Amino acid sequence: MRQSSLDVSLGRMQVWISNDTRHDARPQSLAYDDVRLRAPLQADPARLRPIPAGSERGFPLVLPRRVDCDAPSVSDDRAEGSGRVEVRTPRFTRRLRVSDETDVVGRFVNLRCAEQRLAEVAVLRWSDAVPADRPGPGSPGVLSLLVRPTGTPGHTLRIDTVAGSHLLGSADEEPVWKPGLMVRSDGPPARVRLPLRPARCDGHAFAEGGGATAFRVRFRLDGEPGELVLRMGEAGRRAALAFARTSCGLD
Repeated sequence: MRQSSLDVSLGRMQVWISNDTRHDARPQSLAYDDVRLRAPLQADPARLRPIPAGSERGFPLVLPRRVDCDAPSVSDDRAEGSGRVEVRTPRFTRRLRVSDETDVVGRFVNLRCAEQRLAEVAVLRWSDAVPADRPGPGSPGVLSLLVRPTGTPGHTLRIDTVAGSHLLGSADEEPVWKPGLMVRSDGPPARVRLPLRPARCDGHAFAEGGGATAFRVRFRLDGEPGELVLRMGEAGRRAALAFARTSCGLD
């Protein structure tokens, strides 16, 4: 099981299959089954490619929006894996346990469960506007986190920290933003203004992966800690990258 930053941005993971036989394997179908994901994930038939003898191939699987947060916990032996993949070819069908050494599925499920709990209390999103303090290179900007409570009474949410990306970070001396915002689930909407600067200005920083405008938010919901990776929408992403290029003096 593997997952690059591009996979994360596209909402998918990859199952890699090693063919240690003397014959090419030609998958006709591939499915990953894990009780935490509610239903098996099916590979797109159009993306299935032959696996030559003695080689390996990766196959992307789209991750679900909702997961089973009450599913039984799995073994801590991540090398052993918790899910199984079924591969069908014209010659054979194999059902194999998947190695998940970096806990791709576990980390995804933990984030999704935090998002599902949070969605019952408040909706978080980034503003599409990323204004600069002044025109020209070197100017800091503002990243705005919008918090809209659902109106359901009886819950409290505290936004503890927000971590920057490889490209965008805090304009303050702190390595992360520390809003310390407290909202009630039946309270008014709130806006958190985060002072922003480019963390890097080299060309590679703008080309790296899909995580430039994804920020890790750590929070406490009714006192219980949680975190989620909150991505900017397309309009916000364009505005943030445009701000970074201008502030870096690249435009």
